Amino acid sequence: MVLERNFPPDVRVEHEIKSLINAGHQIIIATFDQKNAPKKEDWNGAIIYRKPISEFIHKTSVGCLKFPFYFNFWRSFLIEICTKHSFDAVHIHDLPLAKVGLELKVKFGLKFVLDLHENWPALLEVSPHVKSVLGRILSSDSQWRAYEQEMIRKADEVITVVKENKDRLSKFIDQPDKLHIVSNTPTLEDIDALTSEFSEENNSEDMILFYGGGVTKHRGLQYILKAISHLQEKNINFWIVGDGSYLSDLKNLSKELEIENRITFWGWKSLEELMELMKKSQVLVIPHTKSNHTDTTIPHKLFQYMATGKPILATNCTPIERIVKSTNSGFIYKFDDIPDIRKQIDSLYSNWKSGLSTKTEGAQHIKDTYNWTIDEKVLLDIYNSGS
Repeated sequence: MVLERNFPPDVRVEHEIKSLINAGHQIIIATFDQKNAPKKEDWNGAIIYRKPISEFIHKTSVGCLKFPFYFNFWRSFLIEICTKHSFDAVHIHDLPLAKVGLELKVKFGLKFVLDLHENWPALLEVSPHVKSVLGRILSSDSQWRAYEQEMIRKADEVITVVKENKDRLSKFIDQPDKLHIVSNTPTLEDIDALTSEFSEENNSEDMILFYGGGVTKHRGLQYILKAISHLQEKNINFWIVGDGSYLSDLKNLSKELEIENRITFWGWKSLEELMELMKKSQVLVIPHTKSNHTDTTIPHKLFQYMATGKPILATNCTPIERIVKSTNSGFIYKFDDIPDIRKQIDSLYSNWKSGLSTKTEGAQHIKDTYNWTIDEKVLLDIYNSGS
């Protein structure tokens, strides 16, 4: 497995590794290192090889299709590993390193599995660092789209996280059977941890909206703040747990809207601390802005939220809307429609204030459909098929 980030943590990758090892496979993970971690380490039965990466080489990743530095780093690192071990397959996480995976397939006769966590070209289209003058010079949207189409055609198996992205990719290949959905679902153990001690009782004077995750502009938190500013007469608080490039902007916005007393910025918290705050909340929010990216990917937090049985307030990103509506897990609003957001929050508040049950059907659907026990079967079939 090849992962272009520090590892651990990565929930999706951790789930995949554990499932494959439990099924009898041997896993070696190649990843770069920016934290002075051991160059070789055992992790739950898998072996991690790490190679320090300079800041310069790391930053060239955005221009890897035009300049060779980043690919050269990975090529030499992975060839060195492949000469030490005998592999049956190379599993590339995310699109950028697909080219190197293809080279290893040809050079060493490996099965090439491309695991697309994201719609990468669409992600770059909404990434601020790519939209700078230098970013536009180094990275071309059309070049990334062409690269993606070439790589999915040449990979032996392609994994996506959601139906909408599989449908999008199927238009570019003549072998739809090699496209698979392995979603970002929790394990049954995760579900037990998520659902323990959750209570439907109203023990708070305020209804608390909760968001946990990255804090960037495309997460859409600014629209929730604007809606809350129109509900000053309600006892509503919004807890934002996480950090990111847009945090200072949100803090300034809360001051401009005169709702500082309604917004709590908790900053980064450990998973355990985040869970404790989630347990004390009444409504769980997924405010992502709608784009080509968010219409073809799915966040882990959707399934984590569903497992609690608490109502979800989410935007109309296509896969999120599809799953929330089909599982009766919450309420959908148009991502930038302030009156619509205000209406949905007001409705949730009225039900909560009246003591009506706000429990949803999400938890049952997680147990029945959206869990890792089901998704791991797809992953294992890819490797156990012998193709």
